[in-house]
Amino acid sequence: MPIRRGSGRLPIVTATRGRRWLFADQLGPHFLDSDDQPVLLIESRRVFERRRFHRRKAHLVLSAMRHRAAELGDRAHYRKVATYGEALTKNLSVCAPTTFAARRLIEKHDGIEVLPSRGYAIGEEQFAQWAQRRQGRKLVMEDFYRDVRKHHQLLLEGDGEPVGGRWNYDQDNREPPPRTTTLAEATGVREPWWPEEDEIDEEVRADLDRWAAQGVEFAGEDGPRRFAVTRDEALRALESFVTTRLEDFGPYEDAILTGDRWMAHSLLSVPLNLGLLHPVEVARRAEKAYRDGDAGLASTEGFIRQVVGWRDYVWHVYWHFGDDYRRRNRLKARRRIPAWFADLDPDGTVEAKCLSSALASVREDGWAHHIPRLMVLGNWALQRGYDPVAMTDWFHTNFVDGYDWVMVPNVVGMALHADGGAMMTKPYAAGGAYINRMSDHCGGCRYDPKKRLGEDACPFTAGYWAFLDRNRGEFANNHRMSRSYAGMGRLKDLEAVLEQEAHRGSRAP
Repeated sequence: MPIRRGSGRLPIVTATRGRRWLFADQLGPHFLDSDDQPVLLIESRRVFERRRFHRRKAHLVLSAMRHRAAELGDRAHYRKVATYGEALTKNLSVCAPTTFAARRLIEKHDGIEVLPSRGYAIGEEQFAQWAQRRQGRKLVMEDFYRDVRKHHQLLLEGDGEPVGGRWNYDQDNREPPPRTTTLAEATGVREPWWPEEDEIDEEVRADLDRWAAQGVEFAGEDGPRRFAVTRDEALRALESFVTTRLEDFGPYEDAILTGDRWMAHSLLSVPLNLGLLHPVEVARRAEKAYRDGDAGLASTEGFIRQVVGWRDYVWHVYWHFGDDYRRRNRLKARRRIPAWFADLDPDGTVEAKCLSSALASVREDGWAHHIPRLMVLGNWALQRGYDPVAMTDWFHTNFVDGYDWVMVPNVVGMALHADGGAMMTKPYAAGGAYINRMSDHCGGCRYDPKKRLGEDACPFTAGYWAFLDRNRGEFANNHRMSRSYAGMGRLKDLEAVLEQEAHRGSRAP
């Protein structure tokens, strides 16, 4: 049964009395009930003292909060404190926050009215009803995505059928990278729209410098702000993407070029996850671009699937599986993250070009698109058996768009298969052949993706077979992996490969 069909408009919630407490990921207009509602914003230094966040992420969050306070003027009560508790008062309302920890914090304080969560295509209660109607069947993102499309009337014909006759154009969106240094050389795609820093950013940078001098530790490198932190900036970034870049997004969304970090990706995950944009308005603007002839159907559908399909699905899975989900470790992966990986390869010791490039992207910008995240960084951690809890925290603190609800399902469920298949039917493990097909990394790398043994053997290719061998009991009867295990059975040098990878241990490849 589908999600109950609605009007497709953004949800309207009855206004409440009192000051609205806005978390740092609730900064858009849809988190307020009126144009004159007073607001509380809390900047807690303890958050940054407790965990080592990427410098770029700390800058983005503080800049976004302070810009919002400046926009609200006298309506905003901005508190800079050590802990949230110091700033909480009676007669507050708050939209349900996005993490279990934040919701537990609210439960400890009386006098706070908690409203339903906002900022997602489907409400939590609707998803719970949808999941219940599955009657014990596995939750499938594609089914959820189609029901969301129907609910919001996105990319549908007048008879309710999908535009073009298909719900999913994923098979049209898997082109390898062009044989050029950048995507612009092949397609003419424009560079992303970049924001300009202002005096608030200067103040944030000075404060972070001062905190660092006082002992607050940050990861990664500082640099110009790359992502939108205000509603106006977010709308400009959205408009620029759908009119100049969406057309090229689909075909190359899975492709990697060493010289083009951004490709045709939207860079909208940051303003979406700060709450500056609503996913439905983003999807509607993309749909309009298609209907106006500014973008093709395959690219538009692929983008909409990411925004109101996968993103919403991850949000709801986070709550559906509960707080214990983060600690699942079905594959018993307990290896500590080595320093070179944890610190984002600061000395450039990694020689494997794909891994070096992905870590550099995170180190320099706090960002990488979804394929380096999943098929390079996540794939490496999966093959090497890095601890899922530690890896979830690593992704959360180092990525500018990383939040607990984002990273727990994406890392535990998708990248590391630590949930035993609750989200995905097979692990996203792959050898060097996949990376060679979808990137230009391998041609200039000292490792050969076709080799699994020897000094120039690709560590991803060799690591893939070591991973399969180590988890034979878990996956040998998985029908989706039968060909892989049949292939492994034909390897005459398997024992030598396993010995080679055991000797590699946690050393940088």
